[in-house]
Amino acid sequence: MAKTKGIDQIIYLDHAATSWPKPEVVKDAMIQAMDTAGANPGRGSHQMAVEASKVLFNTRRAIAKLFGIHNPNDIVLTSNTTMSLNLAIKGILKTGDHVITTMMEHNSVRRPLEYLRSLGQIEVDYLPLTDDGLIEIDRLEKTIRSNTKLVVVSHSSNLLGSILPLQEIGAVTRKHQIPLLVDAAQSAGIIPIEVEEMGIDLLAFPGHKGLLGPQGTGGLYISPALNVEPLLHGGTGSQSESIAQPTVRPDRFESGTPNTIGYAGLRAGIEQVLSLTLDHIYKHEWSLSQYLIEGLEEISGVHILGPGKGKPRSGLVSFYTETMDSAELAFRLDREYGIAVRSGYHCAPLAHESAGTLERGAVRASFGVNSTEAEISALLAAVHNLANRS
Repeated sequence: MAKTKGIDQIIYLDHAATSWPKPEVVKDAMIQAMDTAGANPGRGSHQMAVEASKVLFNTRRAIAKLFGIHNPNDIVLTSNTTMSLNLAIKGILKTGDHVITTMMEHNSVRRPLEYLRSLGQIEVDYLPLTDDGLIEIDRLEKTIRSNTKLVVVSHSSNLLGSILPLQEIGAVTRKHQIPLLVDAAQSAGIIPIEVEEMGIDLLAFPGHKGLLGPQGTGGLYISPALNVEPLLHGGTGSQSESIAQPTVRPDRFESGTPNTIGYAGLRAGIEQVLSLTLDHIYKHEWSLSQYLIEGLEEISGVHILGPGKGKPRSGLVSFYTETMDSAELAFRLDREYGIAVRSGYHCAPLAHESAGTLERGAVRASFGVNSTEAEISALLAAVHNLANRS
C-alpha cells in the first residue's frame, strides 16, 4: 500500500460534507474579526462590542442579499444546518400536527421528526422518490390533511444530487397555507434560492459548504408571518429585565455568546460566492458531474445513483461497484491515491432505501469551486484500477 499523502497532495472531493480549502479572504476576515471585534456583541456599549455587533449584522445583510430576504433580522445565525432544522421543526410543531416530508431527507430532518413522533406528538408521511430522485407534486397535494402544519423538503439530495422544484412545491404549500421548510444544505451557494418568489417560509442552510465559510456557522430564515418557539433560552443582551425570552428578532432565537469570528468568515465566503456568481458555480460543478458520470459509465461493474447524464443535478455523484465494498473503495482511494471522498450512508438512510443501496452504501464524490477535470480524471483512473483489480 502506498504511503499516505500529505495534505498538500490530497485531491479533495468531499465538498458536500464541507468545502475545502477555504478562500484566503475567509481566513483574513476571521483574523481581522479576532483582532478588532473580539468582544461579545450586544452585551456592551464599548467600541469593540459595537464592532462585533456590526460583524453579525453585516453577515445577515450578505445572507439576505443571497437569498432575496427583505429583512436581515429575520435571519437567525446558528452553528449549522442541524441546529437550524431542529429550531424550525421543534419551534413550529405542536401536539396533533401532521408533517409531510420526503424519502430524500437527511437525518437532521428525520431524527427530530421521529423523536417528536416517538413521544406521540406528531404524525409523519414520507413521500417516495422517483427514479430520478424527485417527488410527484400531485402526490404531495393528495397527502395534505386538515392537520398538516409543516412540509419539509431538501432542496437537493446529499446522496442522489437531484434538485426538487421548490417553486412548484411552494405553490402547493401556499395554496393550502402550510409553512414550507427547506433544507438547503446541498444547494446554498450553488443553486439560486429566492425565499419570497419560491414560497419558502423557513430556510435552513450551512455556512461551511457552498457558502465557503468556516465550520460552526449556519442560519435559519424565518418568515415574519410565522410564530416560532425558540430552541434555546438564556442571555441575549436585550430585554434582560424580563424573565421571558425576548420577543424581538433575531435576539429571541440567539441565546448565548455567538461565533462572531466564524460569522465574519461566513460573510467573506458569501461575498466570494456573489462575486463568482451562482450561475458560474452551478455550471462549473454540473460540468464536472457530467464528466465523472461519463467516465464511470465506461467502467465495468460501476453503478451511478441519481439523475442520468444531461439532467439537472448538484455537484456530486454517488456510485458503487459490484466488486468492492463502498467503505473499502473509499478507504483505498484515500490511502493509495490520496483522493478524499465519502462512503457509507451519508446520514440519509431513507434515500439509500429508495436507491436500493441500503445494504451496500455508496461512494460519493462532490465538487467545489476549485475542483478540476484533472482531479476527476485521477479519480476515474483510480476507480478503474480498484474496481478491476482481482
